[in-house]
Amino acid sequence: MASFRERLHEIVFEADTPAGKAFDVVLLFAIVLSILVVMLESVASINAAYGKEFGIAEWFFTIIFTLEYVIRVAIIKRPLKYIVSFYGLVDLLSVLPTYIGLFVSGAESLLILRSLRLLRVFRVMKLTRYLSEANVLGKALVSSRRKIMVFLLAVVMVTIIMGTLMFMIEGGVPDSGFTSIPRSIYWAIVTLTTVGYGDISPITTVGQIVASIIMILGYAIIAVPTGIVTAELAKPPVIANTQNCSYCGEEDHLDNAKYCHSCGEGFK
Repeated sequence: MASFRERLHEIVFEADTPAGKAFDVVLLFAIVLSILVVMLESVASINAAYGKEFGIAEWFFTIIFTLEYVIRVAIIKRPLKYIVSFYGLVDLLSVLPTYIGLFVSGAESLLILRSLRLLRVFRVMKLTRYLSEANVLGKALVSSRRKIMVFLLAVVMVTIIMGTLMFMIEGGVPDSGFTSIPRSIYWAIVTLTTVGYGDISPITTVGQIVASIIMILGYAIIAVPTGIVTAELAKPPVIANTQNCSYCGEEDHLDNAKYCHSCGEGFK
């Protein structure tokens, strides 16, 4: 029984064997098809013509993902860690709305039910498990998180200062739109990010000069986080394998690792 459990863990959680790769490919196609069903179902004309078929397809994919979730929980030695992990929560959210729909009924609940059904788009997050490039980008973002947080803090400070300054300049001008400091900070954010809705704009010459400075500053600010992440991506990648610890579910082990770097469990 222990040997069967280990074999099943290797197929479900890893991709070192043909069976494991086949499992991932089948699940990948199921995820893509289920997302397509969710999207087509939101089109009123298509849903009116094929609503019954969409319902059958939804339950088909829900059962598949439920079995996958139950198997993952059953074969790992520390199921709670998987359940509260990122992928565990995504797997749960991808099937939960369909089951909740069985108990939520009535005209007054239709909007709530529709919102719950829209949570099925969390299945798109399951795709990241199979994209190595997404993992590389994710690691780069995690590695640069401190620098990005410091940068965002600096941006927040700039927007507060600029917003307050614009309120002092434009606040007394009729119909300028700068009616309060929070609204002026909103304008500073929109301008600094080069979005430019145009719902608020400075009228005075001094205000327009300050706005021009913020616009130019916005282009420089956009380049900073890109450079931080790019620097992390340019670093030589750490070679990793697909080993997934059967005890704690930890991933991203070094190549040829014999033991889990988190709990010390040995690999078979």
